[in-house]
Amino acid sequence: MSFGRPPSINVGFTTTPPDRGSFPLDHYGECSEQMKEYMECLKKNSSTSTHCRTFSKQYLECRMSKGLMERDEWHKLGLGDVEDATGTKS
Repeated sequence: MSFGRPPSINVGFTTTPPDRGSFPLDHYGECSEQMKEYMECLKKNSSTSTHCRTFSKQYLECRMSKGLMERDEWHKLGLGDVEDATGTKS
């Protein structure tokens, strides 16, 4: 190691993929309405997501139904106790 030179980045650094993989961006805005509702809820609640879990679930449901992310169980996504649009828990 020499002074004035940044350490080599590739020494001892390994990358790991995300736990749930990656998912495609919503290029066509298929779920933009649900995303806007969720973001508006966050603004109204000082960025506290607890109050916006229903909107979060609606957004993720849209993404799963449009093939923008892999379908998963709600309890694995931390939303198993959130009521859906019909008022029932999944």
